[in-house]
Amino acid sequence: MSIELTGRYILVHTDGSCIGNPGPGGWAVVLQSMDGSLQLNQKELSGHVPDTTNNRMELSAAIAALEAIKNKELPVIIRTDSSYLANGMTKWLEGWKRQGWKNRDGKPVPNWDLWERLDILNDSRVHWQWVRAHDGNELNEVADKLAKAAAHSAP
Repeated sequence: MSIELTGRYILVHTDGSCIGNPGPGGWAVVLQSMDGSLQLNQKELSGHVPDTTNNRMELSAAIAALEAIKNKELPVIIRTDSSYLANGMTKWLEGWKRQGWKNRDGKPVPNWDLWERLDILNDSRVHWQWVRAHDGNELNEVADKLAKAAAHSAP
């Protein structure tokens, strides 16, 4: 899905990291308040969990981003290098909900608790975009470094 980047909107870069999988993990978010191509403000958030998985940290970053956005009327573009997160939000979520949070094999969806939270926070103003990791996207790299640092700070 393509969205025209004009007017005011929030641009979000998320990432998750884990030392081992499972192991200590960290998530990070770079939020930008934008007006067209002009950046008005930028905020960085991160956190850690002592024993988790990389996928849980990717989902936690998106949750933290959506919870941090105060203006619930502006369009939001979430850029993630996690195909798990991007595909989950754009392709799989509706089917999981129809099937009672079960996957096509009838097994519980991993991380359903976080998917359910994301579903509650998600609405039509939120647009999900997958970006290639380590491909020169400066703010994806910032989120990656913050997530890794958070993972290393986990108790």
